[in-house]
Amino acid sequence: MTDTMDIRDKLTAKRAAVDAELARILTGEPAGMYEVMRYAVGGGKRFRPLLLLAVGEALGAQRSLILPYACAVELIHSYSLVHDDLPAMDNDDVRRGKPSCHKAFGEGRALLAGDGLLTLAFEVLSRTPFDPALCSRKERACREIASAAGAEGMIKGQWLDITLAPGNPGEEAFLDLIRRKTGALIRASAVAGAVLAGAPEAALRAVDDFGESVGLAFQVRDDILDAGPSPPPTEPNAVAVFGRDGARSRLDTAVDSALRALEALPVDTGELRYLAGTLRLESGFLS
Repeated sequence: MTDTMDIRDKLTAKRAAVDAELARILTGEPAGMYEVMRYAVGGGKRFRPLLLLAVGEALGAQRSLILPYACAVELIHSYSLVHDDLPAMDNDDVRRGKPSCHKAFGEGRALLAGDGLLTLAFEVLSRTPFDPALCSRKERACREIASAAGAEGMIKGQWLDITLAPGNPGEEAFLDLIRRKTGALIRASAVAGAVLAGAPEAALRAVDDFGESVGLAFQVRDDILDAGPSPPPTEPNAVAVFGRDGARSRLDTAVDSALRALEALPVDTGELRYLAGTLRLESGFLS
């Protein structure tokens, strides 16, 4: 119990550091524009930046070095939610327990806020100082994040989400969708943390496997909770594709795979094991 409480305290401190840095980044003129951007970012659990920080620090990186990268992935994630919620996409009225951005501020302002968050993420990445001798790490980390956010990652995943046949699109197509739409940025967050820490290739492969499994578990868990006791929605959903019991089995298998991947890392992986464990249905998920 003491170890778990200690891990939770450490993750809480990491989340507070991310929130403070995001507040600093999201200040400027016009004040109204930054207000909408802060609204869009507010209230998240910070799962992706916590992954990046936990991986990076476990492998020896200093928090001051990797914190901007953690904030950048949260900016990208938040932009994607703003655009995802728009009437032209998923048309969701609620996000993070409050009115979605376009409901609170209108579609035009929400669209611009999302654009601003995405662009700001790469401003943050580009201006982050780094030892010139280690710039290859920065370049690789930025490439991982950009690829996850781009046409072969989140954008393609969203494209598949709105173009695949509703209901059950088939297992292969559905898994490709969630690996891109949700899993790509989660995986990139973990890998970027390892890259910035200068992890050897064996450790990078283990972190890659961990991130891949966590990304799958994250979306399957969301789908199970979204489906609730009612029939699955018409949009692609793990419960529609695998059945309720099958989706639960996929979730547990993905979490188990993530935990096995961590066994290859010769460092303290307690925070990473905790984060993966929060994805099980019976957990409190970062509560």
